[in-house]
Amino acid sequence: VLASLPLQMMLYFNVYYFPVWCLAQGMMLQLKYHLLPQHYQFLLVAAFLILSLAEGSR
Repeated sequence: VLASLPLQMMLYFNVYYFPVWCLAQGMMLQLKYHLLPQHYQFLLVAAFLILSLAEGSR
């Protein structure tokens, strides 16, 4: 089986950086949510959920 060291490193560091990214994005979402129009609020929350679920399932 051929292994890819850069891919293995990316997956390893992703385990540590993903929760930090998720927390930072959640805090930014909370800070700017009330300043945005309603359609951007929906798009922002939808994009955050989709990216979080996709990254978490990987």
